[in-house]
Amino acid sequence: MQLSNASVSIRPRSPWEALDLGTLLARRHGTLLMATWAAVTLPVFALISVLLWQHPSVALLLFWWLKPLYERLPLHILSRALFGETPNFRESLKAFPGLLRSQWFASLTWRRLSMTRSFDLPVQQLEGLDGKARAQRLITLNLRNGRAASWLTVVGVHLEGALWLGLLGVLYFFLPAPLVQRWNWEDLLGLSGEWLWLEHLSNLLYVLVLIVWEPIYVACGFSLYLNRRTHLEAWDVELAFRRLRQRLLGALPAMALACGLLLWPAPHEAWAAPTAQPEAGPESKRLLNQPLTSEAAHERIDALLDQPPFQHRETVTRWRLGDADDPQQPGALARLIERLLQGGSFWHGLERLAQVLEVLLWAAVALLVALVLWRYREWLQTFGGRVRLPNRRRTEPPTQLFGLEVAPQSLPDDIATEAERLWQFDPRAALALLYRGLLCRLLHDFQLPLKAAHTEGEVLRQVHELQLEPLARFAEQLTAHWQRQAYGHDPANEQVRDALCADWRALFAEGRPS
Repeated sequence: MQLSNASVSIRPRSPWEALDLGTLLARRHGTLLMATWAAVTLPVFALISVLLWQHPSVALLLFWWLKPLYERLPLHILSRALFGETPNFRESLKAFPGLLRSQWFASLTWRRLSMTRSFDLPVQQLEGLDGKARAQRLITLNLRNGRAASWLTVVGVHLEGALWLGLLGVLYFFLPAPLVQRWNWEDLLGLSGEWLWLEHLSNLLYVLVLIVWEPIYVACGFSLYLNRRTHLEAWDVELAFRRLRQRLLGALPAMALACGLLLWPAPHEAWAAPTAQPEAGPESKRLLNQPLTSEAAHERIDALLDQPPFQHRETVTRWRLGDADDPQQPGALARLIERLLQGGSFWHGLERLAQVLEVLLWAAVALLVALVLWRYREWLQTFGGRVRLPNRRRTEPPTQLFGLEVAPQSLPDDIATEAERLWQFDPRAALALLYRGLLCRLLHDFQLPLKAAHTEGEVLRQVHELQLEPLARFAEQLTAHWQRQAYGHDPANEQVRDALCADWRALFAEGRPS
């Protein structure tokens, strides 16, 4: 490792400045890093998805668990590129299988969830340490940069999640509206096999996020490792001495000529016998004929050392009673007076301030929970009615929806028979009667929180949330025929009348479906 060939400036940095350096390294070699990462991880993800097609969550978990093996390739590229030996795409992929042999089992088991994984990887891969030697080396390296490496992992996890959720939001906006309207809670929880392709597509979005983020994560851990070694081994001092040595080697001939001239023998007359002088100690009198003698210098030095910042004297005044036994310890009354005069310790204590902040935070959490419950109170009331929870407060259902009367007293007792009678001379009124009857049942029997501002599509979505397939199918058919009749003036035939009335009797013959 030739430090003089490094492509970055070798000098001690703070941990956060070292993280910035890692980001710059990842940007400088970003194309190679992302291309090699994609070439390795995309085939692995495709193979795992095909083998575990019926279990997309397990496939994503297995791909995520293998991340420590993928991270070895970006570190290999960065370690070579740091000293001007950047490998190309083919050389990087050719070296990847050899990088997997070292300590792969430990990386996937007890070291998998390490918070300093990116910082510890160079010790394992570049230094080749294992066992006790690796543990001692990591203890030394983590003395100053361990906290920054842990925060790098924490921020990385949150950044991965945020980017993944952002891509999922973009995917949701590209889905067709009729497809989204068919979703129910069973689909969203992954209990239905119809949407496996969508789950695998969302997993692919996470893999694409890693193509961008993981090289940066590995580069930041590598820069923290380099910075710590610079502090420990004084790489910057070594480089400074090397540069000084190069300059001195260039000036060596001139220095040799100057030394030769200085050592040229002088004439014998220039040598004179030295005059014997008495040895003067540090306490002896000297410089007696100068404006500042040795005694005056000692006095001046003592006076300076007796002043701040070399000496700091403080006068402390305390209150105490006259009959106190120990003059150094004030009594209880004196301590009370002293605290009152100083303003008390309540406002200056950090512990009390922390308690006040804790109370305020818990109050904010309670307020937030109360606001959420108030915002979704209608949904909670509907859910409580479905699971037979006591519902103490019940709002009165509306009597009109879409301009139609939905009050129970405005409807006949036998809606299906009345609809068959009206169909002979007014099919629109017959469909309106069936639709009004359906809305009335949804309001009073199923306690759906329908409002006058709801549309037919929103009513259908709430019916699907009941998870009653016969009722949902009947509501879809009736709504479709009602919309064609009401808005398109397209009357239905007698087969539609017989089917709708038969379904009505099957659903509501006993009041509500089982």
